[in-house]
Formats: sequence, structure tokens, C-alpha cells
Amino acid sequence: MAPGESSTGASILTKSSKQPAIFCPSTGRPKTATTQRYLSEAVYVVAECEAEAYKATGKNVMECPDEVQGNPARVRNWILDNCGESVLILDDDIRWLSRWERQRECRLRPSEAMEFIEHGFSMAEQMGAKLWGVSPLRDKGAYMEYTPVNLTKYVGSPFHGHLNNECRYDEELPLKLDYDMSLQVLNRYRRILRFNAFYLLRAASLRGGCSRMRTLNREKEQFRRLQQKWGRRIVRRDSGESRQKGRRAEKIQDTDPILKVPIGGV
Repeated sequence: MAPGESSTGASILTKSSKQPAIFCPSTGRPKTATTQRYLSEAVYVVAECEAEAYKATGKNVMECPDEVQGNPARVRNWILDNCGESVLILDDDIRWLSRWERQRECRLRPSEAMEFIEHGFSMAEQMGAKLWGVSPLRDKGAYMEYTPVNLTKYVGSPFHGHLNNECRYDEELPLKLDYDMSLQVLNRYRRILRFNAFYLLRAASLRGGCSRMRTLNREKEQFRRLQQKWGRRIVRRDSGESRQKGRRAEKIQDTDPILKVPIGGV
């Protein structure tokens, strides 16, 4: 361990005076949601009509009005409006948090993950970042050791740390809400904090949640709306370098935006 680092590899900083709360929007997964198994501090935010089913499986829940559920962006906005200034919103299907260290994949223990979360909020607070997160990719080839953080890049919705963030998710873009939130924050505050060595492992193919909303046609329509909102210079299509991987991969890439933010820096 290098001097001045914690067991997670994060710099040891003064902890934020604002204790972060962790919430996971969830629907249709009373038995299969996984995040709380890894981080017991996490609380599932579920509609009132589903609360008893979640509680019956021993999960900690916070109830939101039934009319809030049905749109992932609306649920997240309800959390931001009702749950304090320092809020970490996680997906409900997380298995664990990992980091790259000396070319190896290192899984963080729950206590290490919580330590990283606390330091992440501290660093974001000290640098004036209103949104922070981790790499959206598990790919070691995409991690550049000489760029441990980015300040102008997209962060994915499975891990969104908000610190007194006045931006709100666009309820017209529920399937591209993380791309839009990243652009909103960069446009308003000029920075996002992203830790590139850290990334999430998620449970595969869980039913419920947003999976019920995702179809290829709807993904394409949401891409079109996002591009109309921010412009073709900023929201671009994937150039398709990996399209030789197959037709299925090509279809997925067609709906994943590439953001070109006109702000200098990493």
C-alpha cells in the first residue's frame, strides 16, 4: 500500500461533514435484488404497493408513492428531493465493487467499498463536484493508469453520487437518464468526478426493473431525443469499432451514445 492511501487505494482525505445515504430504486425484484447483500447500508426505494413484498424477504425499504414508480428518472428525482444533500443512488442488481491494481482485478470488501464511498464524497466536496461515479467499463484495456480520474466524462447511472446537486433527471429520457444527467452537470457546474480504476459488477439478466422498458425501438427513440436535446456535435453514434463482434453487438452499439463535451481537460 502506498503512503497516504487507504486499503481501497483512495487518497486519505478529511471525511465529508455530510454523511452520504445510499438508496437503490427497485421494482419487481423483491426476491432477486442483490445490492443490499453487498452493502447493508443501502435502502431499496420501492412503491407503496410493493413494500410488503420486499419487507417479507428481509430487505430494508423506503416507500415512495405509487404514482412515482414507473419511470426511473422520476423515482431518482423523488430520492434527490426527499433524501438529503449527499446521496448515492445505486442500481439494485449490484454484486460488488472492484478496482484495478497492478494489472489485477481486486474485489472490495463491503467495509472497503464504504470507505471508498466516504472518500469519494469527500473528494467531490473539496473540488466542488456535484456528481461523481466510477468507470462504466470493466475492461482493463480501457483503464489508463496515468489517468486515474476524469473530470469531463460520462458516469453511468448504476453508481451516481450526488452532492447538493440541483440538476434533476429528465423524465422524458428514462433510458438515457445517465447520459443526460452527465451533460446537465457538465453544462452547469463544468466538472464531474469519475474514478477510473473502480467499477461495478452486476447480477446478470434479472427480471423486473428497467428491463421491462427496454426494446431496441425504444432505445433508438430515446437516443434520438437525447441528440435533439443536446445536438449532434455533442451526442454522437458509436463509430462501430467493435461491430465485427456480431449483429447483436452492433444493435446495442447503435443505441449507446458517445458524448463529445466541449470542455477542456481530461
